[in-house]
Amino acid sequence: MRLKRYRAAGMAQAMAQVRAELGADALILATQRLGNGVEVTAALEPDEAPLTPLVSADPKLVAALDFHGVPALLRGELQRGDLATTLAGAFGFAALPLEERPLLIAGPPGTGKTLTVARLATRLVMSGIKPLVITADGKRAGATEQLAAFTKLLGISLVVACHPVTVGRALTRREPDTPVLIDCPGCDAYDPAQVEELSALASTANAAIVLVLAAGLDPAEAVDVARIYASAGARLLIATKLDLARRLGSILAAAGTGLALAEAGIGPGAADGLLPITPAWLAARLLSGVS
Repeated sequence: MRLKRYRAAGMAQAMAQVRAELGADALILATQRLGNGVEVTAALEPDEAPLTPLVSADPKLVAALDFHGVPALLRGELQRGDLATTLAGAFGFAALPLEERPLLIAGPPGTGKTLTVARLATRLVMSGIKPLVITADGKRAGATEQLAAFTKLLGISLVVACHPVTVGRALTRREPDTPVLIDCPGCDAYDPAQVEELSALASTANAAIVLVLAAGLDPAEAVDVARIYASAGARLLIATKLDLARRLGSILAAAGTGLALAEAGIGPGAADGLLPITPAWLAARLLSGVS
């Protein structure tokens, strides 16, 4: 509202000033007689802004986000338009820096870390690059043998180094620009000692920590785990077991903590069971199978 006072010798002159400046639609709020004239207080309501029509969210999109158990805070943001576009704005997406730093493939027990290492090694070998593969998992029975079977098929060596010092020694034998994949033992995110061991290993190897998280978790649990790994230095997320879990709410919740989505484990194969996550692919996956 535009408010103004006008003074004149008489009411007629004051009203003329009001109409000249504010127009015929001005509202007279008050009049007051002064010793040498009158004072008129007038106001003009601003033009009403045109109403922006409310855009209803696509019912299929709403149903899909509800089906996947996407947390409410994320759901509201993702319902504002084209899903691939809103996903690109809400989350980070990044390629694994395979040729820049060693990758420390870490995560809770049973999430598919060893298979992920084998898949990444297979991808590299198929592209003509032989990576250095290190297993630091001396805790799980059969972990070394499982990864050794894959590396033997690929024609590459497997280095067993279950301590930060031995991992550091193994890296000194790395050829320049050779990608390094380090398979970590399962780490209980709620055990500070295990998280500290993971951080020490990453620091010794100057490695990028990549969190491997299986789909199908409770979203709130996934957030807690992701935050702890992020505090240990993780910046990237690989989602696994998408062939066994239909709902992806936990993966979106984990990525919502700031981890960039990198890869998705979509099947059992070593050569074709892992693919890069893009906004378009993720949107299609979220919408598929929802009527």
